Amino acid sequence: MNILLIAKKEILQAFRNKSTFIFMLAFPIALMLILGLALSNAFSGNIDVGNIKMAYKLDQASPALTAGWDSFAKAAADSGVTIEALPAGQDGKQAVKEADYAAYAVVSDQGISLYASSRGTVESNILQGMLNSFADRYNLEAAYANAGVQSPPSGDEAAPASLVKSMALTPDRQPNSMDYYAVAMTTMIALYSMLSGASLIEGERSRHTIIRLSAAPIVKSEIFIGKVLGSTVVNAIFILAVMLLSRFAFGADWGDHLGSVILVLLTEVLLAVGFGLAAGMIFQGKASRSFLMIFLQIASFVGGAYFPVSDAGGFIGGLARFSPLHWNNAGIFDTVFGGHASAALTAACYNLIAAAVLLAICTILIRRRETI
Repeated sequence: MNILLIAKKEILQAFRNKSTFIFMLAFPIALMLILGLALSNAFSGNIDVGNIKMAYKLDQASPALTAGWDSFAKAAADSGVTIEALPAGQDGKQAVKEADYAAYAVVSDQGISLYASSRGTVESNILQGMLNSFADRYNLEAAYANAGVQSPPSGDEAAPASLVKSMALTPDRQPNSMDYYAVAMTTMIALYSMLSGASLIEGERSRHTIIRLSAAPIVKSEIFIGKVLGSTVVNAIFILAVMLLSRFAFGADWGDHLGSVILVLLTEVLLAVGFGLAAGMIFQGKASRSFLMIFLQIASFVGGAYFPVSDAGGFIGGLARFSPLHWNNAGIFDTVFGGHASAALTAACYNLIAAAVLLAICTILIRRRETI
């Protein structure tokens, strides 16, 4: 009963603090809106390169290669890539230099030679990828025929399916800017629960109620559990409110595994409260808040709160692995956009293990002191 009363006291005290509402609700929502709109182009996977033209020349190509190439050129036209024979008497390399074509290809039974312009890197990469795909398929069909089995006609659109069946391991769904910052800001503000965790004991000291609370007929463990429970519940409510606002106000995608996502966020709040409480007991006074603010800024920066760091390498990539935001963001994104609920469970386990260690440290510190 004492535990619930102490938890209730912490909850009511937090809700009476207007600055808590502004910081825990308005701050992440405003930052989510600003970054989500300002960096929308950075998360766009569509690049308009216009119509791409490539010239080619068949150099003593076999009838099978010629037929395959004609089929390839027709299919490329549907993708906005024009592949046309180089006019007689014209120098293909010079035509590329003069920007008449994005590239020039010489096709023979010995291979394909591609001459591309350095001024159109995107177009050159697209054409190179298409030619590699064509060469791989042609070589596969040639090997298929040499094995003694009749290959399907090259013009048959069902031919690729009869030779190779592909399955995409990378999901087509990718987060846009608002989706990304909805998750990143929610996990970041969950980590900011450290500040309320640090004030659980420091607040009693600043109000000069620490001695009275310690002298009350209440076991230290009840005070400890009640405060941690109350702070966790308060911050969990704020986090769920931010999540719902991002979903219904900004249309952020939180996927189909909401239970797993919420589990990650709740365990992250518990981790943050434990970390803040431990810091408040080790670094007393203003030193604890200064330490936490420095840690939060570094953890947010390298953890992906302001920009994606999933592909970052070097020092930043190595440091990101130690940020709670890194594994929480990774777990949520894999769950929401990859459909892997196990990723969320892994992140939640990391949070629970870290929270258990931190709360155990706090328990040891409390037992060694006369007051909490």
